[in-house]
Amino acid sequence: MNTIPRDDLGERPRKMLASGELTVSVIVPVYNGGENFRRCLQSLKKTVPPPVEIIIVADGDTDGSWQLAKDFGLQVLRFPSPGGPARARNFGARKAQGEILFFIDADVTIPPDAMSQVAMAFEREPHLAAVFGSYDDEPGEANFLSQYRNLMHHYVHQAGREEASTFWGACGAIRREVFFAMGGFDERYGQPSKMVSGIEDIELGYRLKKARYRIRLCKALQVKHLKRWDLVSMVRTDIFVRALPWTELILRDRRLVNDLNLRISQRLSMVLVYGILGTVVGAWWWPGSLAIAGLLIVLMLLINASLYRFFYQKRGFWFAVQTIPWHWLYFLYSGLAFVIGLFRYFLWKRRFSKTGSQQLKVE
Repeated sequence: MNTIPRDDLGERPRKMLASGELTVSVIVPVYNGGENFRRCLQSLKKTVPPPVEIIIVADGDTDGSWQLAKDFGLQVLRFPSPGGPARARNFGARKAQGEILFFIDADVTIPPDAMSQVAMAFEREPHLAAVFGSYDDEPGEANFLSQYRNLMHHYVHQAGREEASTFWGACGAIRREVFFAMGGFDERYGQPSKMVSGIEDIELGYRLKKARYRIRLCKALQVKHLKRWDLVSMVRTDIFVRALPWTELILRDRRLVNDLNLRISQRLSMVLVYGILGTVVGAWWWPGSLAIAGLLIVLMLLINASLYRFFYQKRGFWFAVQTIPWHWLYFLYSGLAFVIGLFRYFLWKRRFSKTGSQQLKVE
């Protein structure tokens, strides 16, 4: 699992900022961050009040991201080769001194009052363990898929429950003692070669809830996502970085919450998309199935009407219409990935069971 040892708590400073707020340490993992990373650092330097420290963890970058952070006068920790965002975040957390660990991705910019929002959230609720925000509704890239993708994320988080059931590492803060008590992020998740977050933040959130810690979704805390999405990066991320490991996590923890991307409406939409596909194909043999397909299409539109209305309000009628096939495509390949994940999980479980039985016999 390669998480932080539970007894590695280090010192727990109780210093306060001049304004009386809790001390906040910002931790940013980066791998070849480019211009987006520069914009991230610029936004971090403009926060008022500033964090007690900003720690940049350069995860084997080759484009000089670490030097850029140095030029900004920030504390830089370096790995000689990539190991993934979970490892980088854990390493930065070990060096941090603040009472609150605030994790930020290298491809986002944060608002000037982000530190105050985070500190106030914890001060208002002393028993709160973690808090996270969302992307804003003004993505950094102008191409359609980037706009669609990030607006979708914004909508899902803004429509989610404030009493959250998971955690988000792109803009998420957690009490230092809680983070170390839970062992930090699970370093098996993520892509070591590309600083692409997997579901290590979701997995940490599940462990937090299992341990009865409270997590809050702070809808006012919004960061701007600068990443440019295209078809290949979107599908690859959704399947291999999200759906497959998330399926394994759901099966492992027997936990399927009705929130964010796992809402009942989302699950029903997935079933409807396959129903529409099946009835359209079935029309080759029985034309009457097209009537059923039409009914399913209407149900699909009604279930997701609030989302399409949101797209219409933000970007207009034509943009909203364009999002519909992409949204349905998402359910199509996510459903396929879920089935593959089920098969892989039970195949692995069966092999493990056989291996375990054989070892018992030998012993």
